[in-house]
Amino acid sequence: MKRHIIRPRPDWKDEAARVGFTFHHLDGALYWDERAWYEFTLAQAEAVEDAASDIHAMCLDFVAEAVKSERIMERLAIPEAHRDYVAETWSRGDPSLYGRFDFAYDGEAPPKLYEYNADTPTSIFETAVFQWLWLEGRIRDGALPADADQFNSLFEKLRDRFKAIFPDGGFVHFSSDAESIEDRQTVKFLEDIAGQAGLDPRFVAIDKIGLDADGRFVDDGDNIIQAIFKLYPWEMMLREPYADNVAASKTQFIEPAWKSLLSNKGLLPMLWERHTGHPNLLETWFEDDPGAAALGDSYVRKPLFSREGANIELVDRGVTAEVLDQGYGAEGWIRQALHIPPLFDGNYPVIGAWIVGDEPAGMGIREDIGPVTKNMSRYLPHAIVG
Repeated sequence: MKRHIIRPRPDWKDEAARVGFTFHHLDGALYWDERAWYEFTLAQAEAVEDAASDIHAMCLDFVAEAVKSERIMERLAIPEAHRDYVAETWSRGDPSLYGRFDFAYDGEAPPKLYEYNADTPTSIFETAVFQWLWLEGRIRDGALPADADQFNSLFEKLRDRFKAIFPDGGFVHFSSDAESIEDRQTVKFLEDIAGQAGLDPRFVAIDKIGLDADGRFVDDGDNIIQAIFKLYPWEMMLREPYADNVAASKTQFIEPAWKSLLSNKGLLPMLWERHTGHPNLLETWFEDDPGAAALGDSYVRKPLFSREGANIELVDRGVTAEVLDQGYGAEGWIRQALHIPPLFDGNYPVIGAWIVGDEPAGMGIREDIGPVTKNMSRYLPHAIVG
C-alpha cells in the first residue's frame, strides 16, 4: 500500500458538475482530493474484501442472538418500547441494502475494524461513481497503466440489490434532510440507481413525512409510503414522537430496524466477546465492564451513537487529545484498544469497505491530518496496480 502524489486532472471540476458531484468542497474546504492516490496490490485489496466478508458474517450471527436477548438490547440502548419491532424486522427477513466497515490498514498487518456504519453510511457516490471516473481518466492520460483496476463493483451491486429487494418494481420513496447538500445528493444518486433497477423513485424531505388517519406514513402529497429508503438513523427515529407509529405503519424501511443493532458502537465489544483475538478486531469493552481495565491508560473512548468523529476521545498514556464535542455520550460508552491509523506523508487514511446485501462491493478512503476521521476529512481515490 503506497500513497502517490500526483497532479490533479485539469478538468475534474467540469466532470464533477456533469455528473452532479456538487459537494466536492464542503464549507469551502476541499473534500474530493485527487492530489494523491493510494496504490494497492490485488492481494491487499483482497485482504480488505475478506475482512469485510468475515465481519459481515459475524454481524449477522450476532443479530440472530441479539433479537432474542433483552440484555443485549438494553446494552445497545434500544428503547424498550421498540425492541419487539426490531426483533420482528429480523424474524420476517426485512432486507438490507448496504453498509460500510471502517478499517485501519497499512497493507501489511490485517485490517482492523474501527466501527460499522450499518444504517446511514455516506461517501457512496464518491466511491461508486467519481473515483471510478478518476480511474478511467488516469488510464486515458497515461498516469496509470492500462491494466489498473479498483476494488469497486458498488454501482452494479447496488442496482442488482434494488432489483432483488423489489423484484416487481413499483413505487419507492427516498428521504433525507433536504437542506443537507451531501445527504440530498447521496439520495439522488440512489434514486437514479433505483430507477435503473426498474423502480419508480419519489423524494420526500424527512420533515415533510406525516401520518394519515389510519396510522400510515404519507408524503407531502398524501401518498401512502409503502416502502422508503431513509438517510436518517434508527437511534434517532426510535426516539422521535412518531416512533410509536412505526411498527403499525406497515412501511418497509431501508435500512430495516434490525440494523440498529449493528449501527451502534456497542457492537464492537459484543463482537470481541464472541470472537476474542480475531485478527480483524480490536480489543473493545463497555466502559463499565471490568475487562476495560486491561486496556490501561491508552485507549479510544467512543459513545454508542456518535458520527463523523464526534465525541471520540483518544487517550494515549493518560493524555486525552482534543475532542469534537457534539453532545453524544448519554447513551453509554465503550473503550477500544488504541490503534492509530498508518501515517502516509503526514496523513492518516481510513479504509471504508462496502457491503451490499451480503457481498463486499468496494472500497473508499477518507484521509485527515489527524487520526480521527471527521465530516471534513478528505476523500482520496485508489487503484489496484500489480
